[in-house]
Formats: sequence, C-alpha cells, structure tokens
Amino acid sequence: MNDEDSQERERDLGERIASLMQSIGQGSEKPVSGDELQKLKAAAGRLDRMLKEAADADRQALKDAAGRLDQLLVDIRKGKDVARRLKRKDRQEPTR
Repeated sequence: MNDEDSQERERDLGERIASLMQSIGQGSEKPVSGDELQKLKAAAGRLDRMLKEAADADRQALKDAAGRLDQLLVDIRKGKDVARRLKRKDRQEPTR
C-alpha cells in the first residue's frame, strides 16, 4: 500500500468517524448497549494503533532523511562530488 492509498484510507476513516459522531449527537439519547460499547472500544483501539503506526512511520522517515542529509553534508565538506546522488523530483500537486 502506497502513501497516497494510506492517506486516503485514513481520510475516509476520519470522515466516517466524524459522520458517526455527528449522528450520535443528533440522535435521541438512549443508552449504549454492551455490544455497541465493545465495538466502539475496539474501533477506538484500532484507530489509536493506526495513528501510532502513522506517527512512527513519519518519525522513522524523518530520521532516515536526516541521516542521508548528514552524510551528504559530510561528503560535501570533504570535497566529494555529490551531484550524481542528488535526484530532482518534480512534484506535481495531486488533482482532486
């Protein structure tokens, strides 16, 4: 699963949760059954894990990038030619 798919999945999940929360706030106040409560707790646990995994992946990507940058700067300081290692990525804004 690529980054875009993951972000889209998270966005869809967030929208679904927000929609459910809004509907709960607009509905009649009735007690939540034990089964519903267990489902909500399980969903909250899954959401917490997804958010933690995403944060951990972001943190690791930043550490990796910082390591590559440090090595690049060391090589530049030593006078090495680093032009071949640099890749220019033309980033286009995704169309929505």
